Amino acid sequence: MNTKRIQILVGLMTIAVMLLAACTPAATPTAAPAAAATTAPAAAATGRICDGVHVIFFPGGDAGTAFTINVYNGAKQAEHDLGAKVDYVYSSWDPQKMISQFKEAVATKPDGIAIMGHPGDVAFDPLIDQAEAQGIIVTSQNTQLPLAQAKYAAKGFGYVGAILYNAGYSLGAEAAKRANLKQGDRAMVWGLLSQPGRGQRTQGAIDAVAKVVGKANVDYIEIDSATNADASAGTPTFTGYVAAHPDVKLIITDHGALTATLQTYLTAAGKKPGDIYTAGFDMSPATLPAIKGGWTDLVLDQQPFLQGYLPILQICLTKKYGFSGLAIDTGAGFVDKSNIDVLTPYINENIR
Repeated sequence: MNTKRIQILVGLMTIAVMLLAACTPAATPTAAPAAAATTAPAAAATGRICDGVHVIFFPGGDAGTAFTINVYNGAKQAEHDLGAKVDYVYSSWDPQKMISQFKEAVATKPDGIAIMGHPGDVAFDPLIDQAEAQGIIVTSQNTQLPLAQAKYAAKGFGYVGAILYNAGYSLGAEAAKRANLKQGDRAMVWGLLSQPGRGQRTQGAIDAVAKVVGKANVDYIEIDSATNADASAGTPTFTGYVAAHPDVKLIITDHGALTATLQTYLTAAGKKPGDIYTAGFDMSPATLPAIKGGWTDLVLDQQPFLQGYLPILQICLTKKYGFSGLAIDTGAGFVDKSNIDVLTPYINENIR
């Protein structure tokens, strides 16, 4: 492990310790001081409040792929820092697979399950009801489940991730402005409107761009299942669209793996850096040279490492101390050529 990574992880561990110190109940005089004395110091002595807590964690896509690896790295660091026993379940970003895997996870009776909310409230909530009835703590990351969160917030159901519609709108508006789009110009958004929760980010991007170029000139393409699982499968879709719409001035990819593949798509379409203004979500080592080389112009970073770390911390705080759900917006800001150098070491380590 290199020095920079050690410094990063030490900093994150310090943050976790500070959070736990702030949240751990202080000892107060009671009728049974001996009991109090044997409870609070136990966690303090080891610094691992999650010892003995079993968590099943959903990182989203497939092992080692863009975005998913950042989420996984955050979860692994939390596992190390907090002492939880964590099992990881990969879903290829498939909502139906997430549902079946959640059922299997509930059957193992863990202490908590950290889920991706892509299937939406309608599909997920009856299953979450069953898990909660068994005393299993459920929390979500990346995609909100607002109804479940409202229902079970007092039992530790929180959310870590971007506020999706706002994040989509923010990127769409900023990209349209930087691309200098005018009424009548053409733009394309490639996203996931078919997924009820996850699609809110796509809708936000469409709405923002439509305000600039007019709704009739914002083309939408749904990311098909093959491309959702493997971004390289989307190359024919991209090249076919660009060939049919040579006047397109802005393309937004609402998917971290697709954003990481923009240079490949543009090259296959016979385009050079700057020919089409491109924007997307989430940093990765593949996106880094694309930004520096002018292939990818703007990225909204939703800090997926935190989407791995904080849900496990959430489950631990709820299991050990009965804390309610925390709502944490990780969709913080934009990455472009002006600030990419500052983030480069962390991106190469799959932390940002």
